[in-house]
Amino acid sequence: MSVFWGTGKVLTTGFWLLVLASLATVMPNPFDVLFKLAGGLLLLLHVIELIGFNATLRGRPHPARDRLMILLFGIFHLNTIARPQAEVNHA
Repeated sequence: MSVFWGTGKVLTTGFWLLVLASLATVMPNPFDVLFKLAGGLLLLLHVIELIGFNATLRGRPHPARDRLMILLFGIFHLNTIARPQAEVNHA
């Protein structure tokens, strides 16, 4: 399953590079608007994820780095964060 998350991070990085390229260069008409719109929507989605999972990041050693990674990779980074083990009550 880690191959899936790693592949997702690579593809997301490629997408962000494509969005940055569309901002830096002149592209054909429909692609110019579509890349900017898709990049803006993905950034909005990642900000919503960041707000939703902010409480999870408070106990992390480097929460600022994790926040940046969530802005870049979204759910692909969230799934690599170790979840705390639930305590089992043996009554």
